Amino acid sequence: MRQQTGETKGNARAEMIFATGNAHKLKEFREIVGGDIVVCGLSDMGCDADIPEDAETLEGNALAKARWVAARYGAPCFADDTGLEVDALDGRPGVHSARYGCAEGHDAQANRQRLLSELQGVEPAARTARFRTVIAYIDARGAEHLFEGTVEGHILDSERGGDGFGYDPLFVPAGWTQTFAEAGADRKNAVSHRGRAVRAFVDFLRNEKQKNNNNTR
Repeated sequence: MRQQTGETKGNARAEMIFATGNAHKLKEFREIVGGDIVVCGLSDMGCDADIPEDAETLEGNALAKARWVAARYGAPCFADDTGLEVDALDGRPGVHSARYGCAEGHDAQANRQRLLSELQGVEPAARTARFRTVIAYIDARGAEHLFEGTVEGHILDSERGGDGFGYDPLFVPAGWTQTFAEAGADRKNAVSHRGRAVRAFVDFLRNEKQKNNNNTR
């Protein structure tokens, strides 16, 4: 049975749904936006489905997930996809970043181990890389919008730091000496790919809200 718009299993109301079951992503998003947007994740909706991510681009995956949630719940929703693009590997793992180390599921340690294995022997100056996040948002009218954030950096030859998730222990942003996993959430979110994409998204929502307020005066 189709769940009512914006209704979570705890009967709380949410302004929109984040099409993710990743608790780390949801926590990071909430830390970035603060109280500006009331967001629930898929687990809040009682949904444990593994939404297909088989597109060949970050944009395609983000749109596919957002469309799946919009069709199921009929609520404004958004999804993201993030890729780590390593220059020495011709842009890999890219769109396959989440499952780079294993075909099924999400194993961050296996992903990092494969990356390090493929970069063995690559000089530090040639280990340049970037994180790129794309957010796809479907509004109440069904219109689709895309937002992007990128951060440049390089890949270490061993892991450092215990915070963050994914490839964070290996990635040092340009101009930094710490990895994302060493920096702490506030410092990471201020410059990260996801932080930049989220802020572009939130700025858009604020502008849309202002337009709506002006139109009702």
